Amino acid sequence: MQSLRLANILTVLAVLAIVFPGAAPAAEEGSTVEGSGYSLFDTPSIRGFDEQKVAKDPVCDRSKRPKITKVEPDEGKPGDKLVVKGENFGTKECFQGVTFSAEPRAKVDFTFVSDTTVEVKIPEAKSGMTFITMVTGGGSTQSKPVLIKK
Repeated sequence: MQSLRLANILTVLAVLAIVFPGAAPAAEEGSTVEGSGYSLFDTPSIRGFDEQKVAKDPVCDRSKRPKITKVEPDEGKPGDKLVVKGENFGTKECFQGVTFSAEPRAKVDFTFVSDTTVEVKIPEAKSGMTFITMVTGGGSTQSKPVLIKK
């Protein structure tokens, strides 16, 4: 416990020495400070930068939190299609996925329709109440309960 506390104090001191270089005595040039890791200076920031790839990458608006407002119908069997309505689902490139709480590891087939609509197929899961969780570039949202019937 005491060694963990000492390690934390040393880490904080090392960070402060980087942020406020005049606050701590500088190590002699050419010397290595124990536990300092790699230097932030004189190293290339990104190797293999591809301007075309960066230009094609989507820009996801993280300030718009998604919200599920309605699931139609609100019950179904595995394999049935549900239409999830809401707001701020983003773009197709920024939409990350859908899960059902009854079977969180199951792959859920979905079709991104628009910023306000996604169609999902109920996965093979136990019957009973479940929640639909959607993850977008702006965060995640959860539906009201949906009934899975057998």
